[in-house]
Amino acid sequence: MSALAPWIQRQLSHLLRQQGHAWLIQGPSGLGQYELGLALASAWLCERPTPQGACGQCQSCHAIAVRTHPDLCLLMPETYMLDLHWPLDEKAQKDIDDKKRKASREIRVDAARQMVSFSQTTRSGVQGKVVLIYPAERMNTITANTLLKTLEEPPGNTRFVLTSEAAHLLLPTVRSRCQTHTLQWPEPLDGQAWLTEAGLDSKEAIALLRASGGRPNDALRMTQTDGIQAKHWAAFPRSLQRGETGILSQLTPAQAVSLLQKLCHDLLALQVGAAPRFFERQDLPEGGTVRSLSAWSRSLAQEARTAEHPFNAGLMLESLFSQAQKALRRPR
Repeated sequence: MSALAPWIQRQLSHLLRQQGHAWLIQGPSGLGQYELGLALASAWLCERPTPQGACGQCQSCHAIAVRTHPDLCLLMPETYMLDLHWPLDEKAQKDIDDKKRKASREIRVDAARQMVSFSQTTRSGVQGKVVLIYPAERMNTITANTLLKTLEEPPGNTRFVLTSEAAHLLLPTVRSRCQTHTLQWPEPLDGQAWLTEAGLDSKEAIALLRASGGRPNDALRMTQTDGIQAKHWAAFPRSLQRGETGILSQLTPAQAVSLLQKLCHDLLALQVGAAPRFFERQDLPEGGTVRSLSAWSRSLAQEARTAEHPFNAGLMLESLFSQAQKALRRPR
């Protein structure tokens, strides 16, 4: 099992000293919700746990590493399951393979019902059972209501870990049944050191950590998954103003909206005399007004609502580019 980032390890050690059958781990994206949630579940199921977490050597740890632990149930959107290499149930996998439907971006009610059945069966080990829900805000009302009774009074020795990037979207009845842990932000030096250990050079780590708003996991995903390098990030604002799509063309609509929201934020900050957060000052172009940038910000917030399931991804990217061009136009 891979080593945890130091700020995640500290929080895991703290949680393992606490009591309770259900924890809600909440905080902004990119701080390690999934990693902390899985580490806590692994420690609860480990045959030889330590104060720092799972041993990483026992049969239970091996079963989690190869995604086959019989006492661990995951509730995730199918898209997340596939991205994180967790197996889907046979029927769901067959339906997706046969193109009868697409992988779900929400936690399906069928999965919640299977979890209820899972909690009522006999455990295979001595440590009980664990249900990991990530991200919990992807449960719709029907799915959330399906698990309420089990979450409040779990049969046997069943424990829950819910992780969320938007806990305010959860039903109050779900939140009230959990103890809450708010993720801690890592110190910048910790984040930079972790990124350099992951293979980035120090300048790249500093630039991408800034680009991600201080969220190391997001910074690593930017370079490893999205293929964004610090030089691409720095060049993007001015290239966009010149009419070049740059890194925008290689992103999904949801990723593009997020990137443009960061740029819009920093340009608005400059307009009111504040410091930019995601870009260096020298990388930002002169352009736009408070009025045009505010309108752009509202438009991007509206686009974000449908960015994960656009009618046509290509057309949406073209529209986003056009809106950006209009907002960045130099005042006459």
